[in-house]
This record gives sequence, C-alpha cells and structure tokens, in this order.
Amino acid sequence: MALPSWWPISASASSSAVRLLLATGLGGAIGLERELKHRPAGLRTNILICFGAAMFTLLSDRLASGFGGDHTRIAAQIIPGIGFIGAGSILKEKGSVSGLTSAATIFVTAGIGMAAGGGLFQTAFFATVLVVLSLLLLGEIERRFDLKQVVVAYDVISKACDSPEPIICEINQLLEAQGMAMQTVRIGRSEPGACHVQFSAEGYRSQQKALLVELRTSEKTATVASSVESERD
Repeated sequence: MALPSWWPISASASSSAVRLLLATGLGGAIGLERELKHRPAGLRTNILICFGAAMFTLLSDRLASGFGGDHTRIAAQIIPGIGFIGAGSILKEKGSVSGLTSAATIFVTAGIGMAAGGGLFQTAFFATVLVVLSLLLLGEIERRFDLKQVVVAYDVISKACDSPEPIICEINQLLEAQGMAMQTVRIGRSEPGACHVQFSAEGYRSQQKALLVELRTSEKTATVASSVESERD
C-alpha cells in the first residue's frame, strides 16, 4: 500500500485499519437488514461478529509473522466459537424452532469478517451482497407465497357466558378446522354475562386470516381482536 510521506500510520497499520473498517461496514449492512426485521441478532451483533472475526484473522497472521507459528491457528478457532453464539440464538418452544436464520446469518457474517481480515476484499463484498439479497428477496417470497408461520395473539369476548366452556370449545373447534392449536390461554370475565378469552396460535398467514374470519362470524363471540406476536425466523 503506497502512502504519502506525511501519513502518520505505518503501511501495516493502515492495511489493518482498512480491513477492520470494511468488516465493520459489511457486518453493518447485514445487521441493518436483521435490525429492520426486529431479529435478536441485529445491527450491533452482526457488526461486532464481523469485526471480531476480521480482528482474529489479522491477529492470527500478524502474530505468526512476528513470533512464528501457524498463520491460521487463531483464525481456525473462530468457526467453533461462532457455533456457540449461533446456538444461543436458536430457540425451541412448544414444538417449534425459531432463530435458525439468525444463527446461519451469524455464521456467514463471521466468514465475511474472516475474508475482510484476510484481505479478500472482493470476496467479502460479493458475499455480503449475496447474503443481503437472499435475506430480502427470499423473505419477500416467503411472505408472498405464505411459506412462513407466525404466532398471533387473539382477544375474544363472548356474547353470553355462564361458563367459559362453550366459548373454549368453539375456539378449539375452529382451531382444529385450520390445523392449529392453542399455545397459551387466559380466561376471565370482562363484564357481567361475558367471558374474556385470550390465547395465541401458530400457523401460516392464510390459516390465521381464515381463523379470524371464523371467530368474528361465530354466534358465540361478541368482539375479536388479533395482533402478530412473532414470526418464525
């Protein structure tokens, strides 16, 4: 790297700074997409992972050059280390698994950081473009063709209710017709003669829309509200 005579930083330090800055920018590009979708591993997480991978790759090479040894020894430990972080983003609850995309994104972000730290700028940049496009385009395809499940919270108030059993039975029948089941449920009294049922269910958007229509047209329900709690990642 050719530097002007007045430049206060050595060529080696300047090269390292460029690699770390590139890793920060590329990690930020991926992290921004994750942040906009409100995923657990967002902007800061992906920046730090990409930066850290680049830093350890640089250290692996520079320390081996200065003191001898295998130039890839430290860098080789990045992969199992990132595996532990990725595993922490995967959640299993009530028979469903979420966080796989976040874990995979963490893994590939570390790879991009290693490429930037190793001076493979074109590889790092091209990989980042592919990852961001995949997350954006494939996410849109999943939504358009109803390929991803979501968890929706429902708030139902019955018309007349001496006992909550009739409305619970009605809700369960409608859920079974859509191939769904209650995940959580709370039962109470909203006013004299009416039962208040709050529950959540996981299913595809088409199933959730059909369930909402059935609940609103049911003879046993007075009012029905719904809101998306989470989307499987």
